[in-house]
Amino acid sequence: MRSTGAKLLILLTAIGLLLGAASCVDRTRAARKPAVPQSISQGQGREPRLKVFIKETGEIKEMGLEEYVTNVVAGEMKNFFPENALAAQAILARTFVLQFVTTKKRSSLNPDAHISTDFEEAQAWNPQNVNARVRRAVKRTRGEVATFNGNYINAWFFSHAGGITATAKEGLNFKEAEPPYIKVVKSPDAPEAPDEFANWRAEFTKQEVAAALAKLGQQPGSIDSIKVLDRGPSGRATRMQIGNAVVMAPDFRVALDSVKMKSTLLTSARVEGDRVILAGKGFGHGVGMSQWGAFTLAKRNRSPEDIIRYYFRDVDVVKLY
Repeated sequence: MRSTGAKLLILLTAIGLLLGAASCVDRTRAARKPAVPQSISQGQGREPRLKVFIKETGEIKEMGLEEYVTNVVAGEMKNFFPENALAAQAILARTFVLQFVTTKKRSSLNPDAHISTDFEEAQAWNPQNVNARVRRAVKRTRGEVATFNGNYINAWFFSHAGGITATAKEGLNFKEAEPPYIKVVKSPDAPEAPDEFANWRAEFTKQEVAAALAKLGQQPGSIDSIKVLDRGPSGRATRMQIGNAVVMAPDFRVALDSVKMKSTLLTSARVEGDRVILAGKGFGHGVGMSQWGAFTLAKRNRSPEDIIRYYFRDVDVVKLY
C-alpha cells in the first residue's frame, strides 16, 4: 500500500498537470491567429503571395511574403545589426504588410498591387542590402507576426528613442484611440548609434519654417518666438507655438523636415536672427520598437520575440505558417 505521503504527492502531481493543461488552453486562446487577408491567402498553412508595385521600375512583381519581408528588413535596418534585432524587425515587417492589406486592401500607388516599395506608403525596400545575416533572421521567424487579441498590431518602429519611447498620440498625433499595446518604456539605445541620433541640433531659416506652417494651413505672422506648449508622457512635444501659429509637433516635424528635425523630444527651441534653432534627442516618431534599442537587447541575448514584447505591451507573437 502507498503511504499517505506518496498518495499526497500523486494527488498534487495530478492537480499540477490539470492546472498546467488549463494554463496551456488559456495561452492558446489568448494567442489565437489572425486571419490572413483573403486577397493574398494561399490556403491553410501556406505562405501567402503578394503583388508588389516596384516604384523604382514601375512594374508589379508577384512574390512570396518572405521574399518581400527579406527586402524590407534590408531596407529598414542596417544589415550589420545583430541577428536577433534583424529578426525582430522581420516580425514587425511581416505584421505591417498583413495589417496593411487587411485594412487598406490595395496600394494607393497602383490598385493592381497589394502594396508598394514606396517607404512613404509602406516600408523601405532595398534588395541590394540583403546579406546572409538578413536571410537567416527572416528564416528564423518565418511566418511570425505580432498580434493583440487576435488582430495584427500597428507594427510601428523607428530608429532611436533618445532613451524613452512615446505613446501613439504624442509621437504620431494618432487620431484614433491609443492602442492598448503601445507603452512608454525606457529604451536602451545603443552607444554605437551615430552621435547625432542621441543628441541632435538643426537650424532652419524663418522662410523654411513659414513654408512648413503653410503646408499645415497656418500663418505665423512674424516668427519672433517658438515654444513648446504641451508635452506627452515621454516628454515629447505635442503642441507648439511658432509666432502666432499653434501646431501639433509631430505634424510640424513632418512638414518641416523629419530628417533634420529628427524627433519631437525637444531639449531646446529658439529664434536667433533669421534662424530657428531646434535641438533634441532621438531619431524618429518614438512609437513602438526602437531599432537601436533592439540592437542593445539583441547584444544582451534577448530573443526576437522578447524584443517585440519589450516594446509592445501584452502582445503575442504567433506563427501563421
